[in-house]
Amino acid sequence: MTYESPAYQSLTPIDQEAPHRVQRLRDLGLGESPDPEFDEFAQKLAHITRAPYAMVNFISEDRQYFAGLYTAPAGRAGNPDVAAGQPGRVMSRDHGYCPHVVVRRKALVLDDVCDYPRFAGNPVVDEIGIRSYLGAPLIDHTGMALGTICVVDTEPRPWGRQGLETIKSLAAELTERINRRSGR
Repeated sequence: MTYESPAYQSLTPIDQEAPHRVQRLRDLGLGESPDPEFDEFAQKLAHITRAPYAMVNFISEDRQYFAGLYTAPAGRAGNPDVAAGQPGRVMSRDHGYCPHVVVRRKALVLDDVCDYPRFAGNPVVDEIGIRSYLGAPLIDHTGMALGTICVVDTEPRPWGRQGLETIKSLAAELTERINRRSGR
């Protein structure tokens, strides 16, 4: 299922690599259960960026799985006027912005998702109250984009060049850990 904007512009990109990614994730034993190392990494990511939510996300053909997840304690998650839900470990592939990062194979910075018609209509805006996003792909030594690391906030955030460099650097750090797990 792909969401369409009023101008009929596809919001979720077609992912030709998904079947190969699913097999690679199976081979690595990733993307099917929570991982304490990835939870710790998500917490580190949230701390560095001062974001209320952070994820280590592996993407299959129809869903996203947050093997690493950090959510701020109650009362610190952002705008109290937003009746927001909490992100869980599993999310539809059509929700959020990480599928764009995986298909593009490039980091994505959205200071305010509402400034971008393509992204403003995403279900996470209404369901979780997401207003800003910062994410980067996890590309392993085989060249496969396995997933992403990302942080989100319920308020607009000026991530800037420093945010971009930070998320790319942390993605490279986690990718190296994943490569070591796979014996390379």
